[in-house]
Amino acid sequence: MGGVGAMAASGSHLAVFAPVGGAGRVDAVVRRLADAIALGLLADGEQLPSEAELAARLGVSTVTLREALMALRQRGLVETRRGRGGGSFVRTPREPLELGARLRAFAVDELRDLGDHYAAIAGAAARLAARRALPGDVAPLWRSLDDMATASAQAGSGAALRRLDGRFHVEVAAASQSARLTQEEIRLQADIGPLLWLPYDEPGGHHEATAQHRAIAEAIRRGDPGEARDLAERHVLDAIERLIELRLRLADA
Repeated sequence: MGGVGAMAASGSHLAVFAPVGGAGRVDAVVRRLADAIALGLLADGEQLPSEAELAARLGVSTVTLREALMALRQRGLVETRRGRGGGSFVRTPREPLELGARLRAFAVDELRDLGDHYAAIAGAAARLAARRALPGDVAPLWRSLDDMATASAQAGSGAALRRLDGRFHVEVAAASQSARLTQEEIRLQADIGPLLWLPYDEPGGHHEATAQHRAIAEAIRRGDPGEARDLAERHVLDAIERLIELRLRLADA
């Protein structure tokens, strides 16, 4: 599994381990790490930095960090091993998400509002990525797309595809060189990302989503900020419209 050195080289990991806000720090650390685990930004079995290093990166005390790690252990998201070779290790949750129930909890107006907010964030991130990204920043986008193509060919790959879709969008934000935009993308992906993939679980949906992702990545690679922004916004708003249609069908069922 990737070590601390590999994590430091990744834009998305830099955002995951950036200092948290001042209020409610235990909850903020728990939320940050739990979101990263849910999205696959921290891989199953990956070792976290030492408590002292992780506390320093997140800008919290070791007491605060230990409380957060205890909460994550109670949720089954972190395992702590003692002795030589010990430390804290990521555990990706295995239970399926109750996506239908989660979708029913949103009113249509809430979904539209979330979509407007998310489209603004995704568009800004893609625009800045097209302006600022170096080839090394763009390479993770294509790796995620290749991983999605591989997963699409496998049966029962819905959960993996949802995580890869979230990872792709976080990597676009990381390529923008903005830690705040990347952290906001992570938060939004954890809140609504798995739901946005639901409409693409229908026949042919994977290919359509992949084509949209590739277009965004290509616009970023070409350094076309306007096209990258427009494609990212359209991708999100299209997904929201499909999700609203699905939500209405669930209400009628």
